[in-house]
Amino acid sequence: MESSADRETGGAMTVVTEPSAAGFRLSQLIYDTRYRSITIQVVALMLAMLGFAWLASNTIQNLEDLGRRIDFGFLGQSASYDINQRLIQYDSGSSHLRASFVGLLNTLLVAAMGCVLATILGVVIGVLRLSSNWLVARLMTIYVEMFRNVPVLLWIVLFLAILIETLPAPRAFRGENPEATMSLFDTVAVTNRGVYVPEPLFSRGLGDLSVFGAFGISLDLIAILIVLGASIYVIRRNNARADAAQNATGERPVTIWANLAVFLLPTLILLAALGFHLGYPELRGFNFQGGVHMRNSLLALWLALSFYTAAFIAEIVRAGILAISKGQTEAAAALGLRPGRIMSLVILPQALRVIIPPLISNYLNLTKNSSLAIAVGYMDITGTLGGITLNQTGRELETLLLLMAVYLVISLGISAMMNWYNERVKLVER
Repeated sequence: MESSADRETGGAMTVVTEPSAAGFRLSQLIYDTRYRSITIQVVALMLAMLGFAWLASNTIQNLEDLGRRIDFGFLGQSASYDINQRLIQYDSGSSHLRASFVGLLNTLLVAAMGCVLATILGVVIGVLRLSSNWLVARLMTIYVEMFRNVPVLLWIVLFLAILIETLPAPRAFRGENPEATMSLFDTVAVTNRGVYVPEPLFSRGLGDLSVFGAFGISLDLIAILIVLGASIYVIRRNNARADAAQNATGERPVTIWANLAVFLLPTLILLAALGFHLGYPELRGFNFQGGVHMRNSLLALWLALSFYTAAFIAEIVRAGILAISKGQTEAAAALGLRPGRIMSLVILPQALRVIIPPLISNYLNLTKNSSLAIAVGYMDITGTLGGITLNQTGRELETLLLLMAVYLVISLGISAMMNWYNERVKLVER
């Protein structure tokens, strides 16, 4: 047996920092391994903050010596320029702040549309790249290699040229025997000046909610979103009760009809109460009037960014699927599932844990690549705040600081949402 002396000798061979009976001492911040790493990090953070403070102070002092004080008062001045594609009311007499906000909304619009289309295309192409059909797999490989190895700026310009040169002019829709006709029961006009689609209108609308006097948010949209959110909440609770009943009895109650009623009926009642109707585009004079006008610059930027990013997402999806063991596919097939159901119910849900982290980077790249919109005349935040506003006011430091802050906030927001979703789908170990 080991004696108490041997245990004391053996214990002396191990260096262990134990709390001192005398309490905490300042010397422990350096010599105690429990606190040393924290001390180093705090000192490094303080040095970094002092460095940034010195740099900012030095920059401000140098600007003051040159008679150039940092001032954001230019945002209240009249912008004096037009923006062709906009989601809110704007005219040349509006302020630079409102022009910047219009550009910000345009950036968010093309980023959201691009992420959605790129994800759909990327998932489909990534799955088809693994197809047993040799021709389909090779065609998808050509698509991926072609799009991801050509600069996205060239694709943007090419898509714009294709839209302008191949689509009919508005005058082609005129006459008894027109060269071109409207699509979808004469509700959509596709021309070389853009696409005109029906516009949602409300005859008994609730008006707008003014925010800081700079822009208005539609109360109709807010009401619709509230009703949809409440419907989704009720549907989730209904599905949770069905899951509990299935776990208890082995039989799952039918929920699809109740869920459809909860989702559709409140929304339809609200739309009827607001007097919802559609405003259709009509050919008047030399161009179409009415409806929502999606200009070629927006379409070219959206399609180019989506097709370009989809090539990278396709490779991410393919790698995520290949990371799943083939035994999963074989086990699902042994249960009688068809290949399509195996992919949607077994493989892709597990592959998401591998796909989502790199997918975040591609969403961020798509959003930042939208700054190339100025090449085709689409006025995003870079074209307004970082372009015309900068040139008119000469406030390059202020505009660039604001521009960088905007892209930083957008990128952090996208990362936060995707990281939250990644936490929801990750494998929970038991």
